This record gives sequence, structure tokens and C-alpha cells, in this order.
Amino acid sequence: MGPGRTASFTHCLLCAWAIGFRTAMTGRARVHARGRRRDTPPSEPAPPEAARGPPTPRVPGTEPPLSFADLVKRGTAAQQPRQIQPRLQSLTGVRHVAGAGPPAGAEATSQPSELPPPSGSQGSLLRTKRDVGRDYQDFVVNTRQNLVHVRESTKGTQGSPVMLFSNHVRLKSCSQKHLYKYNVIYTPDIEDGSKREALLSELEKFLGNRCIYDGKSLLLPHSLGETKKEVVSKLKNEPVTITFELSRELQTTSPDCLRYYNILFRKMLEKMDLNQIGRNYYNKNKKTEFNEYRLEIWPGYVTSILPYEIGLTLCADVSHKLLRMETAYDLISHTREKARGEDAKEKILRELVGSSVLTNHRVYSLEFSFWEQAPFEVPRSLNATDVRCSVQQRYGTVVTTLNQPLLITKGKWKKSRQDTSHQPIMLVPELCHLTGLTDDMRKDYRMMRDLSAHTRMDPDRRQHKLLTFMDALRKNNTVQKELRDWNLELEAGFLSFSGRTLQDVRIHQGRRMFDNHKADWSKNTREVPLLRAMSLDHWLIVYTKGNYGTALNLQQNLQKVTPKMGITVRNAKLLEAADTVQSYIRTLEKHASQKTQMVLCLLPTDNKEIYDGIKRYLCINYPIPSQCVLKRTLDRPKTPVTIATKIALQMNCKLGGALWKVDIGLQNAMFIGIDCFHDIEHRRKSVAGFVASIDPDLTRWFSQCIIQQSGQELVKGLTTCLYTALKLWYEQNSSLPHSIIVYRDGVGDGQLQALIDQEVKQMESYLENAYRGQKVRLTFIVVKKRINTRFFIGKDGGRLNNPSPGTVIDLKVTRTEWYDFFIVSQSVREGTGTVTPTHYNVIHDTLYLSPDAIQGLTYKLCHMYYNFSGIIRVPAPCHYAHKLAYLVGQSLHQQPHESLSKYLFYL
Repeated sequence: MGPGRTASFTHCLLCAWAIGFRTAMTGRARVHARGRRRDTPPSEPAPPEAARGPPTPRVPGTEPPLSFADLVKRGTAAQQPRQIQPRLQSLTGVRHVAGAGPPAGAEATSQPSELPPPSGSQGSLLRTKRDVGRDYQDFVVNTRQNLVHVRESTKGTQGSPVMLFSNHVRLKSCSQKHLYKYNVIYTPDIEDGSKREALLSELEKFLGNRCIYDGKSLLLPHSLGETKKEVVSKLKNEPVTITFELSRELQTTSPDCLRYYNILFRKMLEKMDLNQIGRNYYNKNKKTEFNEYRLEIWPGYVTSILPYEIGLTLCADVSHKLLRMETAYDLISHTREKARGEDAKEKILRELVGSSVLTNHRVYSLEFSFWEQAPFEVPRSLNATDVRCSVQQRYGTVVTTLNQPLLITKGKWKKSRQDTSHQPIMLVPELCHLTGLTDDMRKDYRMMRDLSAHTRMDPDRRQHKLLTFMDALRKNNTVQKELRDWNLELEAGFLSFSGRTLQDVRIHQGRRMFDNHKADWSKNTREVPLLRAMSLDHWLIVYTKGNYGTALNLQQNLQKVTPKMGITVRNAKLLEAADTVQSYIRTLEKHASQKTQMVLCLLPTDNKEIYDGIKRYLCINYPIPSQCVLKRTLDRPKTPVTIATKIALQMNCKLGGALWKVDIGLQNAMFIGIDCFHDIEHRRKSVAGFVASIDPDLTRWFSQCIIQQSGQELVKGLTTCLYTALKLWYEQNSSLPHSIIVYRDGVGDGQLQALIDQEVKQMESYLENAYRGQKVRLTFIVVKKRINTRFFIGKDGGRLNNPSPGTVIDLKVTRTEWYDFFIVSQSVREGTGTVTPTHYNVIHDTLYLSPDAIQGLTYKLCHMYYNFSGIIRVPAPCHYAHKLAYLVGQSLHQQPHESLSKYLFYL
């Protein structure tokens, strides 16, 4: 490598550090402190991705020349404006309605016989950027204030009481003293967050030694004496004027203090020698090494402080970070040595692109590699020694090899920020530690078993780890001093309270009824005729060379198990194809016809390209329900009969059959599930899945997809989906549904107001038109699976266990401003892990469902997912929408053929 190339790479390397290793606020501060500077005008919305073209990496040579000091010190990217939510309001003076139905005096609605076409307008879009000026305040969306029937109480009464323990510890305030929030303004403005903090640290005599800074504002336990105060600080002998403007006085339990408490707590974790990775903290000193697999696992904790009915609590859970004992540069070097040919670069890219790396406590997903360096102009005084010394001084690390390609990422992907332009970040392979597992690793059964044994904790072991963590907090003098300085105290022990376990749900299959014994009725399913069995007369089995015997055995096993289920399976046409997409498609083009009901493809490997090609052809070009089966699945130790039974049930559903039903208890109601899939790895278009029941028994479903901009969560095209769903319901039942219940997955707490203003308003506006201006009953429920709250029950000997399926929690750890509850619906075998509850938040309800009604209804819907003979974590329409969006987002990348919209082809 010549001197010119070395200098070129060195200059690019400096830019990589300047861009890639940006100073960032910790934890929740990054979420809550995204206000614009007071002197920054609102930015114009970014053009669509297609119009913008591919992103251009930020490399030197395309901007004005910078000094060496500027290159090394260049700081953080501009922060994005946060979304503002309505203020929390009190709930007073409204009676509680116990049963379903409107309050006294409300009028019932009649149903029209015709549907209006969908309107061209899709409702107003909330995502306008509001200038919050100098004041940055946390808000809570009070969705309960508009729900008249639950203003007094959101607690249910049905079910058997059960004593529960949680992973929440109450955070008490020991004083009624006020806290003071100040907005902090720098003149001239300072973009680098570390420089801002450094300037504040020089004002300790003025501010005192107790303050919490979130990058824009400051929380103090005492007043500065004036509403507005200007102080001059110095940055390398250059004066900077810092203005402190009093925002408000706060109670210690105010919701506006939450982000500061979370920042404070993260600083305390750092003082306990825990290492921050992303938002969580891990103990590198207690890592477990798996040298055989070249992996290591760091134990850590997930923490958050939030307000609940009982007050402020600290929620703590155990977390693990899996790291590979190699850097990206190690992988590049090893792959290059093994390849020894011209295809080395292609193999390296195949290994790296899409993988995650850890560098400077942040995790990035790699997009592509920047191999060829352009001849940039650099100062002659810049050399490798200067680079190494400066980087070592600034980042505490050493680079030993300069001749390595840069890695490029778009930075952290954020949901619902599709209008934000991503500036590519360049990373140095030698400083990027690989994280996560490769596909080949996941296929290693022994390795996965060993890793699971270490990371999968039963309730007793998990609680023991958490108690050890809390004990360490209480014994740490620095942590206790910090808490005392802010008049805070962690109570001893985790919260305990009473929950309720709902009674078992009866399963109806044909003329038989049976209980969901231990949340599993698979044995009953295969021995009793199905609710609606479909005969299989014309179908194809496509296999690859050498697998004729496996295909024939599968057909025979299917014919053996289906008679008891009431399914008639005739002989299939067995066809051989080569293991390529083109060969499968040519075979199908030649032999598939209008009579073909089903195509079963026997795949020798889990090659995604082949699977995607088959699904695209059979879901878009030539729509036929299809089933793909891996050969190794048929070779598993399980009996062939068990595997054949599951395949037969799936195929029956894809043909329009039904397996079982439950008594929902709500007449003439349509259930809708909505979920979005975001391709984080490849940054493709996001896909919203919409699924709606079109019969009262929830055995027939309509599905449709909406393809949106990358990262977009809120759905704009619900009017068209709802129109088609209501039309199909009317064709099926000769009337429109009396009520509509929507389960919406994938929405964060910060998007609730936007969800109400956009999606709920879309549906309400169209329904009012469809029902000719009469009041239509609509219930909208937000489903949240990714939560850290855990619940346990005690058992003999003082040990803890998982709660039984059907356990409901609607007090103490629910929110005062929401109509929310938790349900534990899954059954987790003893010793295999800790069950995760699902959180439900009713944000709109003109059906006036009581807590008992909505909780029982939600639990029953968890029994109606046809791809599993047991209870799942979320209601069936929610999971159907997820499966649909996942198939389209991962494999199809465009709308499925409309002829499949009435079948569960995506199971």
C-alpha cells in the first residue's frame, strides 16, 4: 500500500471515528430529549426514498477542508424533534358500568344494506413537527378520560384470586420538597453533547454537585434564585454563555421527572462497573465464555422507572448479551485466507452484510462495505502515528492495521421515522465486535441447547438474580448517596398483589366439546372430526432428486392420519425438480392447472432464495395455496404421524377449512388484527397486515396488505381494507356486523395519540358513512408484547413458578390514565423459562365493554389461532396479521393475489 493510499485511508479512517463514534445520551434520555434548539427552524420533510436515491456515504473530500483537530473532534449528529403528547388529566366523577352496552340513554344502531365506497381521504396525519420552543416536557396520553364507563374503575372481578409477585420495586420520595427544571441554552450553540456536559461540570460551584442533565434541560433540587440566569463558561479558553431559564417547579413524583430519574439510575449503574450496550447495562467481569463455540455471554439488566397506580416503580429484569470472540476484521481475514480467489470479496460481504456489530458501546447493523478508497486531499503532517495517538487519546483504543476496508451502516433504525434522512456511518472493522448468531450457528443443536441452558431462566432463578441485583444496589454507598441526595428510596422487596385466573375456555370441534387441558388440545384435534374439513382431490408434491421415497412416505402418512379428522386425501401427482427456483417454477408452469388445490414442495435445505421464489410464484403469479416442508423436518425423531398431522391441519386451513371454535360471547361482532413488519436488515418497504373475521364464529378471515415507506408504523390505507372486509361480511351474513373490535399490535406508548388521530379516526369516519351517520360501536385495543414486566406465583417450599394461563393483572402496575391490563395466556413448562405477559390498552371503546368482558374476550381469542393447538400470547387476529405482514415483507415484497384474500395462505 503506497503512501498516497495510506494517507487516503488514514483521512477516511479519521472521518469514520468522527462520524461513527458519536457521543450519545444514555438510555431513556435519548427518547425524551429530542427537542429542536430554540434557534433552529422546523426542517422541511425529506423527499420519498425513491426520489432521494441511494444514500451517499459521508466521506472527506466532498466538503470544505477541515483541520486535523476538527476531524478528530467532530461530534454528534443533530437530534430529531420528539413527538408531543397531550397532558395527563384527572379522572373524576363518572360512574362505573359493569356490563357491556352503552350508558343509560344511549341509542342502539341499525344496520344498512349497502356499503359506501371508500373515501379518497385517509384522515388527518398527526406527524406534523411541532416547535416546542424552550420548554421540553414529558406528557402522558390520557386515553381513559374519554371512556365514560371505566372512569371510576378498570378492575375486573371474575376468576379465582391468586397471589402474585412481580419484578417491580416501589421508588418512594422521602420529602415533599420541590424540584426545579431549567432549560439550558448555549451561545454560541454547542452540538457535541460531551462538550455541553463538560461546560456544565465547570459550573459546579454555581449549580452545586446535585444536578441531572438530559442534553437540553437540567433538573435541580434547589432554585438558582432567578427565573433567567446567564453564566459564562470556557471551552479551551473560548467563552460560552450558558442561559438557564426556569421551566417549572415539580413535585418529586411528577411524570416530568421520569426521564431525569432514569438518567440518574443509569449513572448509578455505571458506578457499579456495569458496561452500557445500547440501553441496557452488562457486567463484563462476570461473562461466561463458550470457547468451543467462540462465544461469550455477558449478564446484564434492563431497568426502567415509570409511574403506575401504586406510584413510581423501578422495573428490573435480567438480560444477556451474546458476543462472538472475533471482530469484523478477524472475519474478513479468515474468509480471505480460506477463499484464496477472486470470490473472496463476495463471500466476505455475504458474511458481513446484515450482521450486527458492537463498537463504542453501540450496536450497528451493517449495510455494505466501502472497499475502494478515493484519492482525498489530506494535510502532509497527517500520518499513521498521529491517527493512532489521537484515537487512543479520545476513544481509549488502538488500531493496529490501517489496510482494512471500512464498513458502512445507516445508523440506528427507528420505527416511525421514515421521513428522517439517514447519514451513513463508516466503521472500522478492527474495532467492531460481532454480535448475535449466524444461520449456521442456529442449526447447531448442541450449541443452541448449551446457550439456552445458560440464558433461559425459570422464575425462581430469575428472581434470585434480581434479588442479588437489588441487594447490590442497596449495599453500594455511592448509589445510596445519590438516592438520598434526591430524597428517593427503594423499598425492600418486590411488589406483591392479587391477580385473578380466568376459568378454562371450552373448545368446540365438530359435535364434540373439550377443555383446554394444560393449554394443549392437540391430541383431541387429531382424533375428532374437524369443524370444517376440506377434501384434497387435486394436488401436487414437488420434490428434488433422491427424495422420491420421502415424498411418497409423506403422502401415505397424510392419508393415514386424515380420516379421523374427516379429511379425504387422494393421491397427489409426484413431480421431480432440480434444487433451483427456475426448476421449481418450470415444473409448476407445466403441471399446475385451474383444478390444482394445493402445491406441497419438499425442500432439501432452507435456502431462502428458493423458498421466496416459490412463494412469490404461487402467491402472486399463479395463485395456489402452498405448503413448503423441509426434508430435515420429516427426519426428526418425532413420529411421522405427528408431523403429518400438523401438516394436514395447516393444509386444511389454507384450503378454507376450520379446525375448532370457542364461544366468544359477543354476537355479530367483527374482529380485526393489524400489525406491521419492518425489514430492519435490508431497509425495504414496511408492510402493514390487515386481517378481519368475516363470519360470527371467527372461522373465515379476510386479509390484505398495505405496503408503506420504510419504517412507517401508522397505517394510512385502512379505509380500503375496512370497505372490503365489511363487503365480504355482508355477502356472508346478509347484514353488517353490530360491532367491530380491533387489536392493534406493534405500537409504542409514544405513538398512542398519533394512533388515535390517524387510524382510529380513519375507521370512525368511514364507519359513520357506512352506517349512514348512526353511531357505530368500535373498540380499539393496543397490544404490546415487548415488555419487561414479569409475574410469578409462589409454590411449596418457597419457590416461584409461572402463573397459570388465563391469569389477569389489572391493578397496581397498571396506569391511572389508561384502561389497561395484563394477561398471561401461554403455558410454559416448569424449568423451561419465564412466561412473558402481554399488555393490553383499550384506547377507544364505544361498545362500552366492562373490564371483565374485555379481559374474557381477549383471553378467548388467544385460543383461535389455527397454526397451534394451544393458547398463544396474543389474540388470533393479531397473530394472523403478523404472519401475513411477515410473509409479504420477507418473501413476496408486493401484494399477494386478491384471489387468496379469503384463505389463511400465510400460515
